[in-house]
Amino acid sequence: MKIAIVILNWNGKKLLEQFLPSVIEYSKEATIYIADNASTDDSISFLKATYPSIKIIHNKENGGYAKGYNEALKEIKADLFCLLNSDVEVTKNWLPPIIDTFKKEVNTAIIQPKILDYKKKDYFEYAGAAGGFIDKYGYPYCRGRIFNTIEKDSGQYNDNSEIFWASGACFFIRSTVFYQLNGLDEYFFAHMEEIDICWRTRNLGYTIKHIGKSEVYHVGGATLNSTNPKKTYLNFRNSLFTLTKNAKGLLFPLIFVRLILDGIAGIKFFLELKPKHTIAVIKGHFGFYYNLRRLLKQRKSTRNKIKYYQKTSIVFDYFVNNKTNYKSL
Repeated sequence: MKIAIVILNWNGKKLLEQFLPSVIEYSKEATIYIADNASTDDSISFLKATYPSIKIIHNKENGGYAKGYNEALKEIKADLFCLLNSDVEVTKNWLPPIIDTFKKEVNTAIIQPKILDYKKKDYFEYAGAAGGFIDKYGYPYCRGRIFNTIEKDSGQYNDNSEIFWASGACFFIRSTVFYQLNGLDEYFFAHMEEIDICWRTRNLGYTIKHIGKSEVYHVGGATLNSTNPKKTYLNFRNSLFTLTKNAKGLLFPLIFVRLILDGIAGIKFFLELKPKHTIAVIKGHFGFYYNLRRLLKQRKSTRNKIKYYQKTSIVFDYFVNNKTNYKSL
């Protein structure tokens, strides 16, 4: 199998200095590419001087995660794409278990490794942990992380397991499936686009997996951290995008309840003295309304919608029933 590891970069010289060496050392099975999103720092001159053998793809603009990868992957021919964040440290033998799974399981289209916290290496990392799932109202959660409760890694998820969505921090996908789906949805810009493409992949009948024998360490929030209201805006807006495009069944009652739950989240932000995040939730909703006609057209064109999520509300289970880890659900 021809494997391309593609690292999206935007003004990330420091991250490349810190994390690229581990990727080079432990990824002999793959070709490494840097997809640069029109950086204005000296990332490219650093790469050319320090790693002249690394292949660089120059995107004309910063189109975010979705457009950045869509444009870059047009330039690459490979059987497998690994979309890898620039703030990820990989480990020895991280690739073979993933490659073996793709070879043995022809219906498996997307895979993620176990993602641990770079700053606290015996804990899972927020963005993906041991594989993602989604609840009835479109709220994502993970094995190893529900909302802000993060589990310690004691080997409880060292398995190979089917999941609903894989983390965009370290995301393997068959190139044939990527092109079959016309890539990532560029309207998302960043955040949640990996959940959308995973849902669309499952709608085609493919499987998504977590491979516990493969481990990486992710810093998280290196480009846009959780204190930034823009991240809140993108998360709330894009989650509604994903739900509208892909959820099976009666849509508007589902969206109505979801908007109410988002409103409660906005009030919670306000009471926590985070008014900018409350405004971000409101802006996220208006961004959703603005795009609703387009989303409904996309929904109409999606066939075989599946209802593969937790039937109850993760919000209710977590905040009311005090179910704070995956195994308690």
